[in-house]
Amino acid sequence: MNTSTLLVTIIILIAVAYILGRGRSLVLADASKGGFRNLNSLPFYYGTLTALWCGIPSLILVGVWLIMDGSIIDQLLIKSFPAEVTTLPPSELGLILNTVKNIAAGNMVGSDTQPYMTQAAQSLKNINQTSQMAMTVLAISVGILLAAFSWWRIRPEQKARLQVEGAFKFFLLACSCLAILTTIGIVFSVIFESIKFFKTVPITDFLFGLQWSPQMAIRADQVGSSGAFGAIPLFVGTLLISFIALVLAVPVGLMSAIYLSEYASPRVRTYVKPLIEMLAGIPTVVYGFFAALTIAPLLRDGGAWTFEFLGLQMSISSESALAAGLVMGVMIIPFVSSLSDDVISAVPQSLRDGSLGLGATKSETIKQVVIPAALPGIVGGVLLAASRAIGETMIVVMAAGLAANLTANPLESVTTVTVQIVTLLVGDQEFDSPKTLSAFALGLMLFTVTLALNYFALHVVRKYREQYE
Repeated sequence: MNTSTLLVTIIILIAVAYILGRGRSLVLADASKGGFRNLNSLPFYYGTLTALWCGIPSLILVGVWLIMDGSIIDQLLIKSFPAEVTTLPPSELGLILNTVKNIAAGNMVGSDTQPYMTQAAQSLKNINQTSQMAMTVLAISVGILLAAFSWWRIRPEQKARLQVEGAFKFFLLACSCLAILTTIGIVFSVIFESIKFFKTVPITDFLFGLQWSPQMAIRADQVGSSGAFGAIPLFVGTLLISFIALVLAVPVGLMSAIYLSEYASPRVRTYVKPLIEMLAGIPTVVYGFFAALTIAPLLRDGGAWTFEFLGLQMSISSESALAAGLVMGVMIIPFVSSLSDDVISAVPQSLRDGSLGLGATKSETIKQVVIPAALPGIVGGVLLAASRAIGETMIVVMAAGLAANLTANPLESVTTVTVQIVTLLVGDQEFDSPKTLSAFALGLMLFTVTLALNYFALHVVRKYREQYE
């Protein structure tokens, strides 16, 4: 029985355990004089408790088995190799193991292989079959035995509801801890790799250097590998494109939110708001195509005609920060618009009525009452959009290019931190060279910036919210 079939079988056992547990509680309720009132919990909880006893241990067993199975089988295969093979370096031994697995899977038919590899492949098939059968028998047996144990323990006085709720509380706590531990693991992995990079490249050169050329020389006579790791051009390019995007997205998004919440009729709001929010669901690669094939040529040709008309000797690059920033601004409009609309709509109507009752016009009420009251949420939406713009990759790759130019001219080609991270980690890389490790240093800087933005947004929300509560 393969793993998917085993999981389906366990699900069926869980359903059967629920039915049996609930049925036993109904029988006990009917046998007692008080009926359902004699049960400590509803029949649903007795059935759920039996299903949990059946399913959770079995699923945990299957998960642990699948995690440990591969490494144990590899160790058994290595022990079956000749002595001269087991003493090979780990990298070569890993290649031999992959070869054996390919032979067992039938992917190397007709190729020249060593006899011990063929024997190991046959042993691998037998071990896999034995392991799968043992996992199946053990998981099903544990599920059935524990379900029977839980079914036998059902009594009218059993506090099944408290036990079920306790199990779900533990599950929710485990999910929360998993999310926290995942975040901590990501942060520490980035920090450790960044420390390795800063041992090779001084942090001052990284933070304040003006040239980015991460190509490291492998040989002493190699040409074109300068190994410059100054990240200032990347930071400037990231800020430039993000600034252009926010210049477009913040006014358009905020004005759209004000119109939808204060001026638009319910019919118009019903149709317009979903259309605006659809922009957030479009894949970024589509925005990248739109920027590269439509906006960039339009800016290049239109800019050339405009500069020629004005008598200026200027031109717009085919890959420019302006094209990427404009399209990115369109992409993040829903982040500003939707959040601002929700916050403005949540402002109490009594504030509006009080302002209008004092003789203020509708526009004055919006400017002097509604917007200040909704300011924390608006700032939070803007900073969320800024974080989204800083972390965008696909649009910049396709519209702004990969050149790390230190310039504040939006008509020229620039690149961003995220684009360089992708470029450095594409393909087969050795994670012990400064070139590859620099991607982790860039990721640490990006994480620090977005964390600072989120902290600032939280600070603004907490500071101004108190004035209107």
